[in-house]
Order: sequence, then C-alpha cells, then structure tokens
Amino acid sequence: MAEYSAGILATGSYVPKDEIDSEEVARRSGGAAAEIERETRIRTRRYAAPDEAASDLATRAAERTLAQAGITADRIDYLVVSTATGDFPQPPTAHLVQNAIDAHRATCFDISVSSSGFIYGLELVRSLLRLRGGGLALMISTEVYSRFVDLSDHRTAALLGDGAAAALVGPVPSGHGFLRTDLSSPGDAHESLRIRAGGSRVPPSHESVDTGAHYVTMDGRGTRDFVRAYGPPALAGLVRDAGYGTEQIDHLMAHQPAGLPPDELARASGLRNAVAHCTVEKYGDVGSASVPLTLDLVNRAGLLHDGDLVLMAGLGSGASIGASLMRWSVPS
Repeated sequence: MAEYSAGILATGSYVPKDEIDSEEVARRSGGAAAEIERETRIRTRRYAAPDEAASDLATRAAERTLAQAGITADRIDYLVVSTATGDFPQPPTAHLVQNAIDAHRATCFDISVSSSGFIYGLELVRSLLRLRGGGLALMISTEVYSRFVDLSDHRTAALLGDGAAAALVGPVPSGHGFLRTDLSSPGDAHESLRIRAGGSRVPPSHESVDTGAHYVTMDGRGTRDFVRAYGPPALAGLVRDAGYGTEQIDHLMAHQPAGLPPDELARASGLRNAVAHCTVEKYGDVGSASVPLTLDLVNRAGLLHDGDLVLMAGLGSGASIGASLMRWSVPS
C-alpha cells in the first residue's frame, strides 16, 4: 500500500472585534504604554465580547476554514479543539463546536497543551487519518485568555489576547504535506505558566476567587529563557532529521511569547533564508491559536506557494514543545 500523505488543505481564523491598545492596558494596570510595547512588541490585542466564549471563536474559525475548502461540515471525520480556556470543565469544547457547525459525523475531543497544542493536535489527526486510510479532520485552536487575566497586572494583561484559528487536514500529493513532527514534554518547567484554581487540587471557592487564584500567572523571563534554550536545538534537529538543511526552510510559523520574536528564533535556529512571520504586535500572545492564526493570515495573503517548506513551532506551559515541517500543497 502506498504511503499515506496528509497535509493542510485550508485554513481559517477569527479574532474578536474589541481591540485593546497598550494605552488602555496601562490605564488599567498602572504601567506605561511605551514600556509595555518596548518589552513585549505588542501594540494591540483582542478581547472577546461578553457573550463570546472559546467555542464561539472556534466556530467562526471553523466556518471560514470550511468555506475556503468549499466543503460542508458533514464531511468531517475528526474534530479536535486545542484550548486551555474552554467554555466549561465539561463537556469538551469540541462537542460544542461540532453541534454549532453540524459536523455530526465527526469524532470529537479536546486537548490541552497550551501554546504547542496546535502542533500536537495536527500530529494526532494525521495519525488518525493514516490509520483510517483517509478522510478529513478539522484541527482548531481557540483561546479566551481575557477571562483569566488580572487586568490590574500588566505582566499578563499586556501579553495575552483572544482568538481562534483552524486547519482542514486531509490527503495531499505524495511528497507534500507533513514531512516530520517532533513532540517533547520537559515537565520540570510546569510552573512557568499556570492557573492555580478551578481544578481538583484547588477547587473553586470564595477564598480562591478573593485571592485571584483563577488568574493566569506567568514567569515571563523564565518562559523566554525556556524558549531560547529549547527552541533552536529542537527546530534545527527536526529539520536535520527530516533530511533537509536549515537554509532550505522558506517559512517559519512560531508561537510568539512576548519579548522573543520569530526572527530571533529563526536566526538562533540557523533558518537564514526563512521568512519568520510575526503577528504578535497586532494580536498579542493567543496561546495555542498563535501558530494557526499566523498560518491563516499568511495563507490568505497568498504568500505560500506549492512546494514551499513551512516549519511550525509551538512552545507552551507544562512544558511542551511541538515542531512540524511540511511541504505546502496548493489544492488543484
């Protein structure tokens, strides 16, 4: 039997309308807008409307992906949602999206691997489709971090934003699609980003609310140090193990933690000819949606050509690292 090749057939994204600039963050937190932008490179971020939750953003992104592909949701075999900020502890956000778009044939589930979740999810659905021998999968990342941010703390309020993006995964011509994916989980860095309350260890209570334990806490310097230490070796090693040279990579789509732009990651990884696409200035850190949001914007701008080598990378809390190399395929 011929080797099954899977790749990304279409993309879509959605960001809320409410744009929060650094001046507003500074007013709420007592920081300085110029300092925020200098340290983070983030000028604006989007916040969901009061009636919007993670599934709503995901639904919009899914609909735009299906529209680009020209197919209906009843053709989807797997629907996976990556989120750390889902609508509810239960049911899974994926089931809410399934119901909203009428993807009733799809097998659905959530994953939570923070900023590397999109890469982890792509490898999961690729493997499922290969075992199945074909089919279509919708991989969605969605985050509503604004509900978990202490707006008086500029260390997190300046960084995190809301958004969703999706990719349709399915069969592509041989030699195209996913070439290699590497996943790793250095769990000793699990305290770098966390929400302490709301789970079984610290269940919701008056005390947890009063002490702000439901807000995101982040070790910004530790996160940057982690990415600098683990990112370049992971990316260069993946490219090498896939049988390519780092100078052959055309595009880098990387999660963009504040203060560590993709161009710096590209240089450190030896990707001297890659275009390191950056969206953090406009949308902030949208967690697991960062990589697919960037991918969709670049795709819709017509910057991806058939045969381009695209490297995607996510590094998230937990900690987790996901990197994937693919040869872009333009649908005929």
